[in-house]
Amino acid sequence: MTLAPATTDLRVELLVDQEWFAVCDLAHLSPGRGVAALLPDGRQVAVFLDRSGATYCVGNQDPFTGAYVLSRGLLGRTQAGRPFVASPLLKQRFDLTTGQCLDDGSVAVPAYEVRIA
Repeated sequence: MTLAPATTDLRVELLVDQEWFAVCDLAHLSPGRGVAALLPDGRQVAVFLDRSGATYCVGNQDPFTGAYVLSRGLLGRTQAGRPFVASPLLKQRFDLTTGQCLDDGSVAVPAYEVRIA
């Protein structure tokens, strides 16, 4: 998680294979919504900006259906305050900081470290 500064000429970067990779301009993110991005090796990720200004990134593939749709999911917080995205298909919730499925502890999606540069 990274809190976004107020300026608009900044980029969202992910730590991928020990290197920072720019995925989009911060201005392209809308609070409460996600966008899909393609990494150089062909993996898809879902990048989110929540309404408090924090950014998150997880793998975009829903492990329950195989569809690349998590970027279209709904953002929320658990009662304990943990941020999650709910898959738009079967509604399983994934912790945005760890990638762990909150509804099935045996399932997770990749989670990426995010920074604003």
